[in-house]
Amino acid sequence: MGMIKEFKEFAVKGNVMDLAVGVIIGAAFGKIVDSIVNDLIMPIIGRVTGGLDFTNYFVALKDVPQGTPMTLDAVKKAGVPVLAYGSFITIVLYFVILAFIIFIMVKWINRLKKEAPPPAPAEPPEDVKLLREIRDALKK
Repeated sequence: MGMIKEFKEFAVKGNVMDLAVGVIIGAAFGKIVDSIVNDLIMPIIGRVTGGLDFTNYFVALKDVPQGTPMTLDAVKKAGVPVLAYGSFITIVLYFVILAFIIFIMVKWINRLKKEAPPPAPAEPPEDVKLLREIRDALKK
C-alpha cells in the first residue's frame, strides 16, 4: 500500500503535471509550426526557386539497372545503394526554416507577456525602525 501512496504523491506533484501539460501543448504547437512551414513557407520557397526539389538529388553508388527511372525512390527500389544528399539538403533547409519560425514565435510570445511589477519592499521589522530613529536622533 505504501508504494501506491508514494506513486500518487509523485504523480500529483506540480512538476509532473506541468510536464504533462507541456508535452500536450508542445505537440499542438509542433503541429502549428509544421503547418506554417509546410503550408505557408515551403510553397513560397518553391515558387521563388521555380519548383526546385532537392529530394531527387543523389549519387548512385552502384550501376543502375537499365529501364529504371532516375528518381530516388525508383533507384532505391531497384536495390541500388545511393548517397541521397538532396534529402539531406531538404531536411537541413526544413530545420533552418523551422528554427527561424520558432524563434519568431517565441519572440512574439515573449513580447505579449506583461512584465510583472517588482514586488514592493517588505516593511522592516520594529527593531530596525527603532534603531533607525535612534541613529537619526544622534545625527542631530
